[in-house]
Amino acid sequence: MTTPTQAQVNRRLAELDLLAQEAWLDYRESVRELRGREYEDEEDRSWLRLQERLRELDGERRLLVAG
Repeated sequence: MTTPTQAQVNRRLAELDLLAQEAWLDYRESVRELRGREYEDEEDRSWLRLQERLRELDGERRLLVAG
């Protein structure tokens, strides 16, 4: 297995940043028009999905930076 170049690492880090932004957008969109109990239920689920996705992205980021 070959070691990625710094340019490849930088490109992937930028992709991870975009994916994190998309995860936040998905979270906001999932609860945008909800109210009351419906909001509370979906917000809990959406928040958990967001946190899981951000942890996945952070794990990949840490592996890339550690090289």
